[in-house]
Amino acid sequence: MLTATLMALGAACFHAGWNLAVKRNTDSGLALWGQFFIAMIIAGGALVAWWLLFERPEFAWQYTLLSGITHVPYTILLVRAYNTGDFSVSYPIARGGGAVGAAVLGVLVLDDVLSPLTAAGVAIAAVGFFLLSRGSLRQTRFALATALIIGVYTMVDATGVRESTDPAAYALSIFVSTGIGVSMWTFATRRGEALAALRTQWKQFSFAAIGALGSYCLVLLAMRQAPVGYVAVLRESSVLIAAFAGWKLLGEVDHRRRIGGAAVVLIGLVALVAGG
Repeated sequence: MLTATLMALGAACFHAGWNLAVKRNTDSGLALWGQFFIAMIIAGGALVAWWLLFERPEFAWQYTLLSGITHVPYTILLVRAYNTGDFSVSYPIARGGGAVGAAVLGVLVLDDVLSPLTAAGVAIAAVGFFLLSRGSLRQTRFALATALIIGVYTMVDATGVRESTDPAAYALSIFVSTGIGVSMWTFATRRGEALAALRTQWKQFSFAAIGALGSYCLVLLAMRQAPVGYVAVLRESSVLIAAFAGWKLLGEVDHRRRIGGAAVVLIGLVALVAGG
């Protein structure tokens, strides 16, 4: 259990870390594209090696395609959220709201039934979002929209993993489809700038890509050693890490309310997962 705990906390740090790198970049849009582009190459290479060394990986490719398409508006909205709002507000709302959105969409679309504890978790998280967004709709509108998209692709990926013979292959395929989808959008709108940024910032993009891949892989490994709910809750501790990072590394103000709001969101997510 200790190993799984460290892996889940490491995944939280990785996830908050690559998002922080995107926020701190002077051009968040190109930073996010560069990360997904490098991750696409790494994940694609891993899938090819899997096929050549063992056998063809079997995964639900139709959900992979849908996930890749969904990540295009996610990328656009996340960049808008970081460009218009503070990291200590945008990240916890987008990340925590995505988990809550997935639970609500599960009820509306998949006929899931929420337990009383899960419903309480959604309500508690909503209080946290209110604390984070109080007095600044401009800072939160894109983060809330991002949360909705995260909820959608979370449902898609949850279904894709369940339908895949090789869940790890499906996880890798997501990075490939996302890289392709985001690259198509970026090349259609900013091809010259993107290629120039890749030449000058490939190291930064690579570190962020490794962080994204590392976060996903650590979560998968942790779930092999501990209950899924336990890992999911620890993984979502990234909302607190982001709140602290915004205060300490970016000099964002009103840190007490924001850290408190992020903590309330995390408590809500704990209840949500426990009730599931």
